[in-house]
Amino acid sequence: MSSLPPLINPINPADPSASPETIAPDLVLAIQRLHRLQVIARWGFNGAVLLVLMPPSLWSLRGEFQLWLQHFTWAALRYGLGFNPWATLGLIVPIALVTATLVWHTRNILQGLPDAEQYRLQQEALKIREQGRRHRLWRWVWEGIAEQQSD
Repeated sequence: MSSLPPLINPINPADPSASPETIAPDLVLAIQRLHRLQVIARWGFNGAVLLVLMPPSLWSLRGEFQLWLQHFTWAALRYGLGFNPWATLGLIVPIALVTATLVWHTRNILQGLPDAEQYRLQQEALKIREQGRRHRLWRWVWEGIAEQQSD
């Protein structure tokens, strides 16, 4: 199991009179599960984008790689990428997505979730609980929480 970011009981950031103690422990666990699903989904999406865009982009730059191996200069790199805009875009997009996700995930681990994000996850968890088993995420967010609380 991966370590979860510090998560205080979520409250409505717009309501300063709300206290974190008013949130049920089962809701906090559901919010943590929902956040874990969000992390898994983001990294899965990043992996899919990497697998789809990187190989064709690298393949289309194979001629440039031969040139770079013989006479690498920053000018050769700049012109090689400049004259292959689709390949460059296919390299930049996955790298940018992974970098953004790394920054987001690191912030969540080091500083915890922002209040607005906790509130959004709280509302989403309540919506999933309200819809019950009909919701596609019920199984991963709410199923088994009552049994864990009683142990």
